[in-house]
Amino acid sequence: MHLPTIEREHYRIRPWHPDDAVSLVRHANNPELALNMRDAFPYPYTLADARKWLNTLGNKRNDMILAIEVNNEAAGGIGLHGLTDVYRYNGEIGYWLSRDYWGRGIMTDVVDVMVEYAFVQTHWLRLFACVFEHNLASMKVLEKNGFRKEAVHRKAVMKAGKLLDEHLYGLLKENWLARSRAG
Repeated sequence: MHLPTIEREHYRIRPWHPDDAVSLVRHANNPELALNMRDAFPYPYTLADARKWLNTLGNKRNDMILAIEVNNEAAGGIGLHGLTDVYRYNGEIGYWLSRDYWGRGIMTDVVDVMVEYAFVQTHWLRLFACVFEHNLASMKVLEKNGFRKEAVHRKAVMKAGKLLDEHLYGLLKENWLARSRAG
């Protein structure tokens, strides 16, 4: 996938660079953030973790994984992950943002930009996201962008020693197009 750079007034979405490691650690090393992420996103988040992860990005051919730059620092990330086989028209969207920038509407706008990119630049007909039961802010971000709750997978996730529900949100391209034309 082609990795774009998208400029906005308060942030920029761009490819990750090896020199983002220090800012990645500064913004990702947060226990509140880690509680909302899959276990592949470690806590504590060390410089070695950042470098290892940045080195793996070239191997993800069906994925678009971008940095969210705020105030000239990589302060978050967003990914579009393409599925295969019978799910080949589906893409999973995942994202995170530094606690320093929560509540400012940045992530809602970033998701809007990436949904448009996914539905215009790929063959995907459906996007989905999985959210842990306690992550109400992420649910609101998705809902503001037209995603609908499709399912609750009861006690499907083990995180921090607790079984949690996973909420599955989806957005169909046809619904996005109708919403875009109406808005």
